[in-house]
Amino acid sequence: MELASTATGKRSSRRSPRRPRGFTLIELMVVVAIVAILAAIAYPSYQEQVRKSRRGQVKVDLVELAQRAERFHSVNNTYEGFEASLATGDLESPRGGGTVFYTLAITEEEAAEFEIAATPASGSPQAIDRCGVLTINSAGVRTHSKGNDDECQFGSTP
Repeated sequence: MELASTATGKRSSRRSPRRPRGFTLIELMVVVAIVAILAAIAYPSYQEQVRKSRRGQVKVDLVELAQRAERFHSVNNTYEGFEASLATGDLESPRGGGTVFYTLAITEEEAAEFEIAATPASGSPQAIDRCGVLTINSAGVRTHSKGNDDECQFGSTP
């Protein structure tokens, strides 16, 4: 039996209760397991939201290029030569520099019509995007190569 000392210096026969300090290994492992499960659920969802955001930006870029093509057509009465009139870097690089996630290209260019395509860059996270290649043409028709219209269609057609 353990004797506890009192304020007067006399020892008492009462046991002092032990106060646990810190966490047990089991408690720590339970917390680690919960965090791992939450991370396994949250990270793929985060990645999909990032892909969706990049897809939204390229949709805006496609519409902007189509508007530029229309302005070129109103001045020149043809789409021929439109690509040559673009400033260097408009089709190859993202806004403000950085990593390229989509490659924009004018896939069809004739005097009376054009088509601009945004292809996910190979090796980038967008390569596995659910919508694939996004296109817009001179009639304003917007298409996607994969996925369904609810997720992938951008804007309304005129």
